[in-house]
Formats: sequence, structure tokens, C-alpha cells
Amino acid sequence: MEEVSIGEFARRSRLSVKALRLYDDHGLLIPARVDTSSGYRYYGAEQLDDARLIAMLRQLDMPLATIKELLALPRTEASQLVEAHWRSDQLNGKRSEMYEVETREMPERSVLCLKRNVDEAGAWALGKEFIAIMRERPAPMVSGIEGASFLIFWGEVSADSDGPVEWCRPVPSSDAETLASQYPEFVLRTEPAHSEAFVTMDKGVPWGPAQAQLAMEALYAWAKGNGVDSAKHDLNPEDLGLRITYMWSEPINASSGPDSTFAVPYALSPVSR
Repeated sequence: MEEVSIGEFARRSRLSVKALRLYDDHGLLIPARVDTSSGYRYYGAEQLDDARLIAMLRQLDMPLATIKELLALPRTEASQLVEAHWRSDQLNGKRSEMYEVETREMPERSVLCLKRNVDEAGAWALGKEFIAIMRERPAPMVSGIEGASFLIFWGEVSADSDGPVEWCRPVPSSDAETLASQYPEFVLRTEPAHSEAFVTMDKGVPWGPAQAQLAMEALYAWAKGNGVDSAKHDLNPEDLGLRITYMWSEPINASSGPDSTFAVPYALSPVSR
């Protein structure tokens, strides 16, 4: 059995260390081993499925006590309980409406980033802080979708989990080092060229946990249907992070909004390997 540290398990499961400790305390996700001398928690790789299931159910506001009961049930009964909870969550039949999945190639980019552990309210506040900084100190634009700002969810953001999340703004690589000195609160890094699958978010539908879960279902269904197996690729979703990309179209005014896509990187481009 492969054992990993709590930090590595947090990265793979996209749950924060805070959330993993909470789920341990409630008996939902107990470490495979706790070092008696250091107190460090270690998890088995086979526990990832349960971790991701817990994260999904918490996004749907299922109480911890109910999740604990569900995990102890046979798979068939557990599925029925999830379906019943989902229907009661007023999804109005949208569960069967899968988003259309597309793919795109993203080039290597220099990005200025602001990363922080946040709760749900803090995620919005961080976005406002990021936008305010970029408005106060505008940076040169990179054209097209490659230059659009994006928000990476390195971990779940919920009542239990505090991310982290990272706001990123691509900048011209030739000016990146100079620009970085003008944004001391940001970190400059290079994101490798990669392929990503994405769905377009409907401007007319409020984006929340239910819609995020539907988008993830569509992306996982696409991956399965197209033979995309993370075990066969050199890139897992947690390596580059699930992200929302915000592309603004002209004219920009008080009533306009960005064209947004929810994306999962799934493979490095050949030049990045």
C-alpha cells in the first residue's frame, strides 16, 4: 500500500490540511497511520476516492454526519442517498444536462500570481484585491485567451476547506522580470505549455457548487469517453490546478461580464516534457 504524507494527500485530493484534520476528527477519513513520535498523519493512496467523494458531497451541503453514514453503506444504497439529496437541492432537473466539453492548447506563459488560503468569503475578497491591484498598476496585455486572467483552485474552498486559491495574470515573457519588480505582493512563475479540457459557463446561470459539480461530471465523462487516464499521462489535475479563466469582450461597461470557462489541464505539451 502506498502511503503519503498529509500534505501530499491534500495536494492529490484537493482538500486542505485543515479539512483533512476535520474529517479525521469526525471519523469520516481516518489516516492509514499516525506516527506515534511526531503525530504526523499518513494516508493510503486508495483513500483518494473517499476523499473526493466527501469533497463533492460537502459542495452539495450534505452534513458531515450524513456523509459518515453514507460512507458506511453499500455502494448501491449510498448512490440512492446521494441522488435523493441532490434532488432535494433544487437542481430543477439539470443533473442530466451535461456541459459540452471542448479542448484547447495553452502555450508556456509567464504569470504573476497571488496565492492564499481562504474561506468562501475570502475567495471573493482576494479576487477584489487582485483586480484592484491590476487596475491601480496596469500591466501589458497578452492577446487572446492565453492572456486572460485565471483563478486556480488548488484545493476545495468550502466551510471545511480553505483552498488555497491563486489568481494569475499572464504577462509578456520578455518583460516578466521587470514587471515582477512592480508587483512585490505577487509571485512570478512560468506555467508549462499544456492541453486542457474546458466547459463554457453560462452567464445566465449563477455559478455555485451545484454547477461546478455538473461541470466536473461533464469533464470526467469526457475523459473516460476519450481514453484520458491520468495514470497514463504525465499530468494530473492537481499538478496545474482546476481553473476558471475570465475573458472580457469589448465593450466593457458596468453591465458587461466576462466569458468564463472552467478547465482541467490533462496533459503537458510535448515541448514541456
